[in-house]
Amino acid sequence: METVWRVAVHAGGGLDGDRYQVGTGHYADKPAPGRGMTLIAAEAVEQVNKANPGLDLTAAETRRNLTVRAVDLDALIGREFRVGRVRFLGVRPADPCTYLEGLLGKPVLAALVGRGGLRADILEDGEIAVGDEVVAV
Repeated sequence: METVWRVAVHAGGGLDGDRYQVGTGHYADKPAPGRGMTLIAAEAVEQVNKANPGLDLTAAETRRNLTVRAVDLDALIGREFRVGRVRFLGVRPADPCTYLEGLLGKPVLAALVGRGGLRADILEDGEIAVGDEVVAV
């Protein structure tokens, strides 16, 4: 995982450099809707840490592509939205998995249930950047 200030996104694909865009993701051999981009709410990470003292989970450790604040990600399921000027489609919750828990070596599975974020498809090529607004279309 690498934090960047801006990144190109590809319709029907993923983010430049992302493991699913280059075909090396753990589940890359099992294509499914919602693999283009993942989002998580900063507030969800804060709630997880408050409810699980000592866990000290960071947004980066959730392995989601984009961390947002003050956005109801569940409300975007089944809806188009924009990040900056680029259109996405909210597909399904980004439920936590045992693979993530194994990578981190932290008991995050139960802590992230219902707070894992959103999986989205990328509908058009473009670029997103830190500070871009997330808006339902």
